[in-house]
Amino acid sequence: MKKRSPMAAIQSSPTTRLERDSMGELAVPATAYYGVQTARAIENFPISSLRFPRAMIRALGRIKRAAATVNQSLGLLDKSTASAITQAATDVVEGRLDAEFPVDIFQTGSGTSTNMNTNEVISNRATELLGGARGSKLVHPNDHVNLGQSSNDVIPTAIHIAAGELIRQQLIPALTSLQKSLTHKAKEFDQIVKIGRTHLQDATPVRLGQEFGGYARQIALGIHRVTQAQAALSEVALGGTAVGTGLNCHPKFSAKVLALISKETGCIFLKARNHFEAQSAQDSLVDASGALKTLAVSLMKIANDIRWLGSGPRCGLGEINLPETQPGSSIMPGKVNPVIAESVTMVCAQVIGNDVTITVGGQAANFELIVMLPVMAYNLFQSIELLAAVSTNFATKCIDGITANEARCKSLIEQSLAMCTALAPEIGYDAAAKLAKEAYKSGKTVRQIAKEQKVLSDKRLAQLLDPWRMTEPGGPVGSAGG
Repeated sequence: MKKRSPMAAIQSSPTTRLERDSMGELAVPATAYYGVQTARAIENFPISSLRFPRAMIRALGRIKRAAATVNQSLGLLDKSTASAITQAATDVVEGRLDAEFPVDIFQTGSGTSTNMNTNEVISNRATELLGGARGSKLVHPNDHVNLGQSSNDVIPTAIHIAAGELIRQQLIPALTSLQKSLTHKAKEFDQIVKIGRTHLQDATPVRLGQEFGGYARQIALGIHRVTQAQAALSEVALGGTAVGTGLNCHPKFSAKVLALISKETGCIFLKARNHFEAQSAQDSLVDASGALKTLAVSLMKIANDIRWLGSGPRCGLGEINLPETQPGSSIMPGKVNPVIAESVTMVCAQVIGNDVTITVGGQAANFELIVMLPVMAYNLFQSIELLAAVSTNFATKCIDGITANEARCKSLIEQSLAMCTALAPEIGYDAAAKLAKEAYKSGKTVRQIAKEQKVLSDKRLAQLLDPWRMTEPGGPVGSAGG
C-alpha cells in the first residue's frame, strides 16, 4: 500500500481551509495560525524532530513587533493594522503561539520558511484581532508583517538577537556562578599542599588551592571570550533586504527597529556597517562558536581533573572527595561515580561537534547569501544553552560540595621522587637524579636516602625539602625539571 504524505492527510480532512500563494492553493488546518507557505514547508521538509527553540521564536517576534511600530511611525502602516501586528507579535514574543512553529531545522538554507511561518502566524492572529477570518489576509503576511524586510536580513538578525540574549541572560550568569565556586574552593584549599603532576607523572608540589585557582582563571577567561563574542554579534543584517542593497526598505527603518530591540533586551544591536558582509557571510557566528568551543575545552580539562583528583576512593588518587549524588553501579554495591563531571564532558563533546557544523555552515556562503543559517543557528543556540545549564549544575552539584583529603595529599608528597628537584640547584642535576633512582629501587623516600648519604646537613635538607616552600617562587636557582 502506498504511503500517504502528511499533506495528503491534511487535504482529505474536513477541518481545513484553502489558502493561496504564488504556487496555487493548498489546504491548511482550519485552526492553525500558520498559513500556506508553512504548510508547504511541513510537506517539503519531513526531515527531523528538530525545531527552532524559544529564543529564536522570541527574537523573530521582537523584530516583527518593532517593525510594525516603526513602519507606523514612518507612515507606512495605518494605526489599526500596526496595532494588531504589534499585539500578535507580542503573543509570539511571550510564547503563546509556539505550537504554530512546526518547520524543521533542515529547510531552506536562508530560513525563508521560518520567516514566512512567522509572518503567517502574526498575519492570521492580527487578522483575527481585527475581526477577520484566519487565512483571509486582512493583515497580509508579506505586505504588512514583512514590510521593509526580507528573509535574508530577518533570519540572520534574529539569530544574532537570540544568541546575544542567551549569552547575556543565561551563559554569562552561569559561568560567573561557576567561577565564584571555583574561586571559593581555591581560597578554602590554599593551605593544602599536594603533589603536582605533569605527563600524569609525579612532579614538584603544588597547593590544591593553586590548582583550583587555575580552574577559576580558565572560566574567567571564558567569560571574557563569550562577552567578546556577544559584542561581535551586535552588528546585524536588518535593513539589507534581499542582497544587502536595502531595496524596498525605508532608510531609517533598521536603525529605529534595532533601537527598540536593544532597549527591550538590554543588549546592543546595531545596523551592520556593511550589509553585503552581514548577509553574504556569518563570520561572527563562527567566531562566537569558536569562543564556545574554547570554553568547552576549558570545562573538559577542569571536569577531567576533578574526576582524576577524586578517583578512588581507596585505590586512586583520592586527593579530593566528590559529593555523592547517586549510586554508581547496578552490580557493585556502594560504588559512587563522578557523574556530574561526566555530564560536563559529554556537553563539551557536543559543543565541540556543534562547532564543526557551524564552521562548515560558515563556508556555505555563495555570493550574496549564506545558505546554512538554520542549522548554524540551531547548533549555536544548543551550545549556549547546554554550556549554561551544565556550568550551573557543575557548580551546585559538584564543585560546591568538594572537600579535600588533606591526609592523602600529605602522604603522597613525601613519597614522590620529584622531591629531589629541590636538591638539584645545590647538589647538581645528575646527583639528584641518582638519589631519585636509589629511592625508587629501595622503596624509601628521597629525604631518607639524602639523609643516609649525608648529601647536605639535616637542617639544609629540611629547608630544601619543605613542600610549602616548593609551591612558591624563589629558593636556589637551577633546573626545575620538565
